[in-house]
Amino acid sequence: MIEVPPKITNSTSPKNNFLQDGIVKESINRLQDSYAYWSEVKYKKIEGIPDAHNLWSILKNERASKSVDVYPKYNLHFALTNQMMRLCHLFDMNFGGKWGSESIIPKESSRRYLLGSIIEEAISSSQMEGASTTRKIAKEMLRKNITPKDKSQRMIYNNFQTIQYLAAHTAEPLSLELILQIYGLITKDTLENPEYSGKFRQNNDVVVENAITHEVVHIPPSFTEIASSIEWLVNFVNNDDTSVFIHPIIKATIIHFFISYLHPFVDGNGRTARALFHWYMLKEGYWLTEYLSISRVIYKSKASYEKSFLYAEADHNDMGYFITYHLNALQKAFEELKKYISRKTAQQNDQNRLIKLGNVTQRQAEILYMFLKNEDKILTVRDITSKLLISPTTAKHDIVGLVDQSLLSEISLNRQKKGYIRGEKYNVVIDTLYT
Repeated sequence: MIEVPPKITNSTSPKNNFLQDGIVKESINRLQDSYAYWSEVKYKKIEGIPDAHNLWSILKNERASKSVDVYPKYNLHFALTNQMMRLCHLFDMNFGGKWGSESIIPKESSRRYLLGSIIEEAISSSQMEGASTTRKIAKEMLRKNITPKDKSQRMIYNNFQTIQYLAAHTAEPLSLELILQIYGLITKDTLENPEYSGKFRQNNDVVVENAITHEVVHIPPSFTEIASSIEWLVNFVNNDDTSVFIHPIIKATIIHFFISYLHPFVDGNGRTARALFHWYMLKEGYWLTEYLSISRVIYKSKASYEKSFLYAEADHNDMGYFITYHLNALQKAFEELKKYISRKTAQQNDQNRLIKLGNVTQRQAEILYMFLKNEDKILTVRDITSKLLISPTTAKHDIVGLVDQSLLSEISLNRQKKGYIRGEKYNVVIDTLYT
């Protein structure tokens, strides 16, 4: 599936100092920033470099000169690139501390944005592991706190609960117990053998397969190495090596890679790896992580996500491929958040217009807005309760006020259940506001 890169030999080592040429150096830097793999490099033609093998040798020598050794036992390492540093700086300026906290997330909407992002993260992370429930059903289950009906829904529900647990435990250091607790929460009532929940695997029967061809693409280290490897991970997370500084965001990404590589559990390794990334980011003060649906970006580019692991292993466990992919995914998640907030701000402006009706509160304006783009929409008290995060009593009170003004009308959905649609004055009032 993945073509193994050629070995660097004396015959492929560059004989001239190609990097003295400014144009050549710029081309090399672009390939380094994208952490190009051999399958891409072999088709590149750069004037002055004889062939792809020489170009690959130049790239590998450059990476070796900037290599950071992480875990010698498995030869886990990466080369720090300019692009990695640029993105980490961008994230430092936007994800943590006080920078932009109020300008990025409107204070009055932060609680709802947070719930929405946690739901998206829980759904996408679970879908990557095979959960097949639709987003609509999953969102309704989580917003209305409905008991999961099958394994797929349980996976999403568990992820949702785990993310909330992580946010409440950022003050404590990483420990064996915390890792197992997170894994236990993620896999509760989803494993074929419940005995494995909250425990490391006890055999070598676990392999990573291609979902379509069933070809084995990764054989994890022996289960006998899990204890010592997890001990190293705990020390890596809790203590800073003074000999070399690894940026916290890159460190969080390495945690993600390491759990996926080690595969210490019989199932749920991916979800656990992403959860630990999420936990460490929050622990290091990157508060905006809670509002990002990183797994949604990864899910939409799952093939590239998986290839980044395969490239790393095929190229002597060079994690640079995965780190580069993950930082780019983080940037995309940030851009999606900004677009989402921009859309919500536009919605807020529309709701402010509705408030000008008079005798309409902020919440009632939000309810009226739900009908703005859909003439045939029908809402129930329960729908409004889950969307606005208010009690049924409050929702009912808001709706009655709108019905009294003929902005909404009540209809019977069955003998007991009531629904609400546009009232006779709705269109007249809306046309007045938007003309």
